[in-house]
Amino acid sequence: MSSTKRQESPTASRRANARIIAPVSRPLRVAGALAVVAGLIWPIQAAALAWAISGWVSGDTSRTGAAVLIFVLGGVLRAGLEHWAGGYLFDAADRTITRERAILIGREARARAGASSAEIAALIVQKLPLLQPWITRYYVAMVRVAVLPLVLLALTFWHSWAAGLVLLIAGPLIPVFMALVGMAAEEASRRQMDEIGSMNAMLMDRLSAMLDIRLLGATDRTVADFTDRAETLRIRTMAVLRVAFLSSTVLELFSAIGVAMVAVFVGFTLLGAIQFGSWGTPLGLGEGVFLLLIAPEFFQPFRDLAAAWHDRAAGLSVVTDLDALDAAERVGFLGGADATAPLAGPLALTLAGAVAALAGRNVPLPDLRLCAGEALALSGPSGAGKSTALGAIAGLVPLASGRISVCGQTLDDDTADAWRARIALIPQMPHFPDQTLRDWLDPDERGANPWPALHQAEAEGIVRRLPGGLDTRLGETGGGVSGGEARRLMIARAILSGRELILADEPTADLDPDTAAQVIRALIRLKDDGHSLIVATHDPALVDAMERSIEVLA
Repeated sequence: MSSTKRQESPTASRRANARIIAPVSRPLRVAGALAVVAGLIWPIQAAALAWAISGWVSGDTSRTGAAVLIFVLGGVLRAGLEHWAGGYLFDAADRTITRERAILIGREARARAGASSAEIAALIVQKLPLLQPWITRYYVAMVRVAVLPLVLLALTFWHSWAAGLVLLIAGPLIPVFMALVGMAAEEASRRQMDEIGSMNAMLMDRLSAMLDIRLLGATDRTVADFTDRAETLRIRTMAVLRVAFLSSTVLELFSAIGVAMVAVFVGFTLLGAIQFGSWGTPLGLGEGVFLLLIAPEFFQPFRDLAAAWHDRAAGLSVVTDLDALDAAERVGFLGGADATAPLAGPLALTLAGAVAALAGRNVPLPDLRLCAGEALALSGPSGAGKSTALGAIAGLVPLASGRISVCGQTLDDDTADAWRARIALIPQMPHFPDQTLRDWLDPDERGANPWPALHQAEAEGIVRRLPGGLDTRLGETGGGVSGGEARRLMIARAILSGRELILADEPTADLDPDTAAQVIRALIRLKDDGHSLIVATHDPALVDAMERSIEVLA
């Protein structure tokens, strides 16, 4: 079933309400009640104002003080009630967004789905905040539109059946057209949300490949791709705005016609040109002014609902993305990612008949044995499973079958955290958190001097060249250092951590021969110092530098 059909179905709408609205239903009900009470104050203010105006015309100014007092007190009370209701609404929205964001981050950190990190980031940062207008505006608008127009309609009929009939005919037409336009609004919003996620994914993909793009002279093509995608997003955004403007135009048309007809009726009645429309007694100035004041307010809840209808459409699109991510197949890592003491026993690693369980497929892993102090290279074509093998060895990829033994014990949920306490991972794509190099190089906070490790990794000059030295904060992907420099910094970090087994994923990929040679020398020094090494690589020079190699076949 397409996401569009899911979104438009009553079942999908009920699921969205159960997920987003139901957990905060109590504060929404309180806010709705406060908003209704605030709306019911306006007829009292309108009556006071009409009473004062009729007195001015008749020459009785004694009513002015009381009318002004009622009007001002009513305005202050309305403002206070609306502010109180807003506090409930925004607190409910903040709690909902915080809850969904925590669920997403916690789940994706433990078990990634097939969606790219850019799409997930777009959902967390750009799309989830779109739930706020839905929560803060739509529910209250629905409550107000269910109560206030009926009350105002009853008051209008009390004074004039003709004016009441005008509002009765004009009012229901608005929800009908809103529902028709709303279906198009939901589809347009869904397309816009999809395009936002796709554009973010494209951006992250191109940024990660920027060096290759420049080397291949493909910058013009990349700019053209971004231009096309931006134009698509602009078109889909404009489609949402067109629907919004269309619904607003329909609403304002019927509102204007309804208010104008009431005004014409009141005006001609007061001039004596119309002798019908009231309940026996002709309308007086006070009644006419009162009807003119409450007629626009009759349509205001519909205006609010029309604006909130598009917020609901955007919110449903976000929930559709959340539901799709919930249903995505994912693979979690072993253990609880908790700090613990290193696994006891001499370092030993064995893979026997192991098959890694990835999302949607299984990947056979090579059989191997590794003892303390050995250096092993995993070679083979791209996609054969070298990186997957490193992930499985680190307990980051579970097994569908077979066994991985570490230090004489089975690698499972009970031993994974302790086993990882003896491992340092050097990924192909370095990641630098928002902290100083000094803190990053010392992940276990042992307070060790980082300079010997930097010297051993041939990274001492890199740090000295940085403006802040060890106090420098690199960008997330290592802005300020090259790819080879980032990997040497990671080797220094591995040295400083004291971990016995080093897992390196393509440590010389995309490096020039001189830089690759520096990385290889740093890895050999690790091995000479007693560390065990497993590297996944295509680089023949790195394979030759290891004691033995295993070819991983697809």
